Amino acid sequence: MQETQTRDSPGPCDRMRRMITRRTLLGTLGAFGLAAAGGAGRGAAAGPVLTRAIPAGGEALPVIGMGSWITFDVGGDAARRAARADVLRAFFEAGGTVIDSSPMYGSSEEVIGWCLGRIDGGRTPFAATKVWTPGRWAGQQQMRHSAALWAVPRFDLMQVHNLVDWQTHLETLTAMKAAGALRYIGVTTSHGRRHGALAHIMEGQPVDFVQFTYNILDREAERRLLPLAAEHGLAVIVNRPFRRGALFDLFERHPLPAFAREFDAANWAQFFLKFIVSHPAVTCAIPATSRVDHMRENMGALYGRLPDAEMRARMVRHVEAL
Repeated sequence: MQETQTRDSPGPCDRMRRMITRRTLLGTLGAFGLAAAGGAGRGAAAGPVLTRAIPAGGEALPVIGMGSWITFDVGGDAARRAARADVLRAFFEAGGTVIDSSPMYGSSEEVIGWCLGRIDGGRTPFAATKVWTPGRWAGQQQMRHSAALWAVPRFDLMQVHNLVDWQTHLETLTAMKAAGALRYIGVTTSHGRRHGALAHIMEGQPVDFVQFTYNILDREAERRLLPLAAEHGLAVIVNRPFRRGALFDLFERHPLPAFAREFDAANWAQFFLKFIVSHPAVTCAIPATSRVDHMRENMGALYGRLPDAEMRARMVRHVEAL
């Protein structure tokens, strides 16, 4: 069954080219001394999982989580569901906990719940989803439906998706949090849009998390949103860390720079992700994938050293010069 395509998802030719270039890249890692440890793509240094504390409560989260837009929207197809269970299993085995979804993402919430019910060991995620509908009653019903799909007693994080009717939903979420029906409250935006509205909420509303777009090319968030998050003690989840795969299309044909070994990046995925999570205001990045090998590459960014401010600037200069 052919994967559904959207304007944000890669076409068949793009997928094939990405598969070939990633494999070629992994085959040349020995030149840098960066071969994946134990087949998990962790790089030369494994060690402890990298975490950041949620400012609202001090709880530590792994800095790499998992998104589910497009990748887990596979409907009832048994083979594709089984493949997504393998992806989720690899995520947990590498130390991940944060799973992010939304009612907007088609069947993704249902598929996540199905996969969680079939993974051995009783893995418990940090379950994050969103409310995405106008109206108080409709929002409450949507959140109940999401909980049933995930089969969780409560969500760790409920976010107002793309600020849809945010005033109404924040009232509901604040009451739910006070009653113990959820742990944290958040708001999201994407595509680099509505930063002004998001900043207004960050400055005056009782939220614990914000989610927005940030990557090595899309750095607008560095100007206002990331400093605001640090100032107000808000956790930050970063979406679109790979520009929906466009960063690989732009840079993967180039060799990984030798200086990547200085922060234990074994491939371009880890290069991009470590740039993001090395920003001190970022709590977690949520790349999405439908493949186990790519999940293992992504999760390699959860280990080893992170670039410092000087190295981050060098990374930006390098990609902008390519």
